[in-house]
Amino acid sequence: MKYKDYYAILGVERGASEEAIKKAYRRLARKFHPDVSKEPNAEERFKEVGEAYETLKDRDKRAAYDQLGRYQAGQEFRPPPDWESRFEPGGMDDMLDLGDLFAHFGARAGRGFGGARGAEFAMPGEDYEVTANIDLQEAAGGTELNLQLSAPEIGADGVRRRVPKTIRVRVPKGVADGERLRVPGKGGPGRNGGPPGDLIVGIEIEDDARFERSGDDVIYDLPVSFSQAALGGEFRVPTPEGGEAPLKVPAGTQSGTVLTIRGRGLPGRTAPLSER
Repeated sequence: MKYKDYYAILGVERGASEEAIKKAYRRLARKFHPDVSKEPNAEERFKEVGEAYETLKDRDKRAAYDQLGRYQAGQEFRPPPDWESRFEPGGMDDMLDLGDLFAHFGARAGRGFGGARGAEFAMPGEDYEVTANIDLQEAAGGTELNLQLSAPEIGADGVRRRVPKTIRVRVPKGVADGERLRVPGKGGPGRNGGPPGDLIVGIEIEDDARFERSGDDVIYDLPVSFSQAALGGEFRVPTPEGGEAPLKVPAGTQSGTVLTIRGRGLPGRTAPLSER
């Protein structure tokens, strides 16, 4: 059978972590997904990437693959003499290629892309990305958004078309400008029984003429007269979440003095983005 360098196919080192392998796979699967890629060899590359990932993501399959040794990609080889008895009790068919071999390795039910029997891997769907513009008050107090998407779907007639889709999501309070939030399972449909992709929401917070933001703190310029600064007084100042907060200005306060109202800036975010 011909040797396939699964690590090279995914572009990772042989000692790569499971997380690095997963990230490489997701990146390449999106790049070569036949539904979106314009690469001339997208279908073939998509199958190669899926085959490599199905082997390397499984610890037992990866260990067995590593024990095959190293060869040049495409080089004809035979597994070590004792490999069959340790890893493939059912015996090896000479018609198998490496993808088929690992597709039915062990007790797993999945079959592999690109092998002699033409079976296919379950592949996750692509991630959808959308930008959401919110104001500072929505960022401070959290909000709910109706996100409009134009999502590719395959109808019952087998024809691929883009259809409008609305997803309602709850944005947590304290979200940061430029943050990318994820709603699991709300992306494109999987292939061959694979899980759906995710929806990634990029947050853009609109400028607010009243406030200057510094991390989770907000700065408000309070206009006071000379007499008010000299004598002091009680004031009401707006807050990012809406409403007002009391502020006591001491007598003799100088222009440019910074006074603090604790706990009335932006809350630190603790909750993830979620579907409504």
